[in-house]
Amino acid sequence: MIIVCQSLLKNTKISAITLFPFIILRKTESQQDRVLINHEKIHLRQQRELLIVFFYLWYVTEYYYWYFRLKDSFSAYRSISFEREAYAMENDFNYLETRKFWSFRKYIAL
Repeated sequence: MIIVCQSLLKNTKISAITLFPFIILRKTESQQDRVLINHEKIHLRQQRELLIVFFYLWYVTEYYYWYFRLKDSFSAYRSISFEREAYAMENDFNYLETRKFWSFRKYIAL
């Protein structure tokens, strides 16, 4: 389900966030952005595979690992395996049909 909630993301650079089972968008027109929606749908699949709570634990752990290593919040975010997979495959609109279980593992780079 897609929800537009401008106030939640208003003071951030975030244009969308996925909190299972919702995709929350900052702008109404983002509903038409196929790439952004596909990116967020990849996160929905990742979250479901890791039973939601383990996704968030892994995500935060990996973020801080990269943050302390790279000393840059944006670089840390882009280095997270879940984000690496989502960015790499966001333009492939058939990806979720062929994606194998736990495919994000291919994007882990320590």
